[in-house]
Amino acid sequence: MKYLAAFALFAACTPVSAPEPLPLFGDGYRGDGDQCRRVGENAQTNQFLDDAADLVGCPEDMENLGIFAIDTGGVEVARLQGYVLYSVPIR
Repeated sequence: MKYLAAFALFAACTPVSAPEPLPLFGDGYRGDGDQCRRVGENAQTNQFLDDAADLVGCPEDMENLGIFAIDTGGVEVARLQGYVLYSVPIR
């Protein structure tokens, strides 16, 4: 019982860090104002970066996600923080 109380006290003192925000940049991936944007590197995204592809994030609730994937050849690689991440070939 005393171990449970000690653990609860320790858990209450340990700060919970939120993930850093996605490093979105640009005004839109295919054109200014597009909902999808390029994604830069951070601890969550570095595994998806490729020199032969752009990493692009689109809002999960975007109506035309399927069309975006077909039009760009993008392959879904992850879903993070309300965004679907696509690896879009550039070559």
